[in-house]
Amino acid sequence: RMTHDYVRHGTTSLFAAFDIGSGSVIAQHYRRHRHQEFLRFLKLIDDAVPKDLDLHLVLDNYATHKTPKVKEW
Repeated sequence: RMTHDYVRHGTTSLFAAFDIGSGSVIAQHYRRHRHQEFLRFLKLIDDAVPKDLDLHLVLDNYATHKTPKVKEW
């Protein structure tokens, strides 16, 4: 466990989405990896992808991906 005053030096969290059909990538990096940042990334995807396109996400079991607000998205 880390102490309350631990500072992550030189690290970042990268969120990325890959369109296998076109080869395009949507990516954004954040200082932290919380559900707030992940939701911002999901909204970035929403803005970039046509509304009528089916979207499939592949996620791991990280707790950030399972919060109520993320599930609501």
